[in-house]
Amino acid sequence: MPWTITRLCIDCVDTGCVSVCPVDCIYEYVGEDKAKFPNMLYINPDECIDCGACEPECPWQAIFEEPAVPDVFKDDIALNHATVDQADSFKVKQHEAKEQPTPEQVAANKQKWGYDPNA
Repeated sequence: MPWTITRLCIDCVDTGCVSVCPVDCIYEYVGEDKAKFPNMLYINPDECIDCGACEPECPWQAIFEEPAVPDVFKDDIALNHATVDQADSFKVKQHEAKEQPTPEQVAANKQKWGYDPNA
């Protein structure tokens, strides 16, 4: 089962997940439709080997195994799958060191998207 990056990654785009992915299946969108594909990372489900290495590296807690994607983020599964059908609009993201978010920033980001992991 592939992993999915959710909108918790929008504008955060930490690339810790990229640095540990053994198959380079984490992409950034480089196409024109920025309304449909926001500034976040995407996992190509056909290339993902389900190793799970990316999930603990995401400081924003934006990565879920596909069957465990919270209901509020279910639409993000299709966005990740678009990396297969629209491969020309995606390229493998290069790792860039970034300052890690505080727990308060992570909580605020989850609240912004209406996600309560305790619900």
